[in-house]
Amino acid sequence: MFRLHPRLASDGIFIADLPVSRLLLMNDSRYPWCILVPRREELIEIYELDSAGQAQLWQESAVLGKAMMETFGGDKLNIAALGNLVPQLHIHHIVRYRDDTAWPGPVWGVGESVAYGPRQLDEVRSWLCAALPAAWFG
Repeated sequence: MFRLHPRLASDGIFIADLPVSRLLLMNDSRYPWCILVPRREELIEIYELDSAGQAQLWQESAVLGKAMMETFGGDKLNIAALGNLVPQLHIHHIVRYRDDTAWPGPVWGVGESVAYGPRQLDEVRSWLCAALPAAWFG
């Protein structure tokens, strides 16, 4: 049975369950930042998925990345699957701007996160869902 790591559950906001992954929005409004978490029990590395799961995960990642860049108009898209603090496989997708506070370095450990307000969260959720394939939402 799939369970979300407690850190991902506390830092992320549920957006949708895609064909393979749970889509979370990082609760830090300073950056458009989504996380894909494959809904598989005790998965740590991408190679642990079967071939079909790997292909679907990469498709979800590519489509999400494109949708985020088109929606938020960033200068660069950072994609990372580190897992040093949270071992459960998860892939960060972060839209970056040349004038953001962490540029050109990574966003981790820079400043304090700023939680989404209810209205801003509703807008971002709507934009993301509208930009992703409707078929992914069952």
